[in-house]
Amino acid sequence: MPIFHAYDGTELAYRLLGKGTPLICLPGGPMRAGAYLGDLGGLSARRRLVVPDPRGTGDSAVPDDPSTYRCDRLVDDVEALREHLGEERIDLLAHSASANLAALFAARHPERLRTLTLVTPGTRAVGIDVTDQDWREASELRRGEPWYADARAALDDFLAGHASDQVRAVVAPFAYGRWDEAARTHAEAAPAQTNSSAAPFYYQDGVFDPATTNAALTAVTAPVLVLAGEYDAGPTPDRAAELVALFPNAEFVVQRGAAHFPWLDDPGAFVRTVEAFLDPEVLSVHAGGTRLAHRVWGDPSAPPVVLAHGRCDDSRTWTTIAERLAAEHRVYAFDFRGHGLSDWPGRYSLELFRDDLHAFLEARNLAGATVVGHSMGAAAAYLLAEREPGLIGRLVLEEVPPPFPLDPPRGVAERPDGELDFDWPVVPSTDAQLNEPDPAGRERLGEIVAPTLVIGGGPTSQIVQERLVWMAGRIPDGRFVSIDAGHLVHTERPDEFLAELRKFGLS
Repeated sequence: MPIFHAYDGTELAYRLLGKGTPLICLPGGPMRAGAYLGDLGGLSARRRLVVPDPRGTGDSAVPDDPSTYRCDRLVDDVEALREHLGEERIDLLAHSASANLAALFAARHPERLRTLTLVTPGTRAVGIDVTDQDWREASELRRGEPWYADARAALDDFLAGHASDQVRAVVAPFAYGRWDEAARTHAEAAPAQTNSSAAPFYYQDGVFDPATTNAALTAVTAPVLVLAGEYDAGPTPDRAAELVALFPNAEFVVQRGAAHFPWLDDPGAFVRTVEAFLDPEVLSVHAGGTRLAHRVWGDPSAPPVVLAHGRCDDSRTWTTIAERLAAEHRVYAFDFRGHGLSDWPGRYSLELFRDDLHAFLEARNLAGATVVGHSMGAAAAYLLAEREPGLIGRLVLEEVPPPFPLDPPRGVAERPDGELDFDWPVVPSTDAQLNEPDPAGRERLGEIVAPTLVIGGGPTSQIVQERLVWMAGRIPDGRFVSIDAGHLVHTERPDEFLAELRKFGLS
């Protein structure tokens, strides 16, 4: 492992995982070696993780002065690592107890932060107390688990002050969203990774001055993500929300089904959330209870255009079109649920995608915007235009699936091997609807009041073009154009696609 030297000469070790922009990942514990973080659920595939072993843990040296284990003095170790890496500003991620360290670092060195990610964070440094009642209420959420009775009895012993290793081991299931073999292995490794003699120094009396720290945090202009676990007690989501309020530019996410180690409970959900936050080109809104990632181009004062992607795609499919439209428009392209960097809740339908579009328009105050939808996104768009006349200013439907049963119907799709950029249940769920669409979608086309352009892909498209002509004819202010490009008109023929948008009124 590579090493660097702290301010007092102590040799400190760190691991490097992955490639890309460095992300310093502080382990919690307190005073636990960084090995338990692993690769943070696969986040190393997106970023270069820099995972230090705190002094006196793992491969780092034991300091001569044990008072240097104090959380406030460890701030200088983080600063030494930043200098060693040669980074003017850093992306900093902290888990659990190390969030206290990260808060102190942010308060002392706000200009050194590019972003700050706090995962199931400790809150002592800012004076937010996790109470015994918090633990009891959080434990009640797990009452249906087979291990609950024994773990709850051990938790009561723990809260009464009987914190033996045996008690901690029995309480451990509460820290995991799933108490499976991976969780057991992770929990069993904790004692050997933790410097238990150093931990009391970390929280020594006088280490924290919440009033001073909280005042300093108001100067932290860097984006902050606070990620809480639905089942976590330390802190509960309610306590974590209190932490969010201390920062002027903070985002709050509760990972469903997760407890204290969310990258183990649902690696995909964890990585998508953190990746979306760390990418400066991606924003997120919470719309209708779902986190929707999106990208934005153009002048904020320009007329808005919203781009809705097709099935199994994401907002990146619109990049070329968005960049060119941005000369005259404010352009938004978002990821539907189950796609890209948005939440993957596991339940999907054209109506839920319609609701995503509706919620996104409302969250970003985009009533009256032009909406351009491709395939599945176009279906969501016309269903919304039927349901909410007047919400959409202009409507473009590119290769929209017509509201007629497929003939022949699609058979059962087989999931491809490997990692996907979308949630596979999207496919069988929407295939079932394409085979037997709701007749209301067809019957209500006449209720669309927005001027509508239907774009077909010509004879090489798998969609029956005559049905698209029929749809355009049923919409009161609808028109149809054909571009010989197959199903992916906007990617295969972007010039012709944009030319038709201009004729339609998008300058």
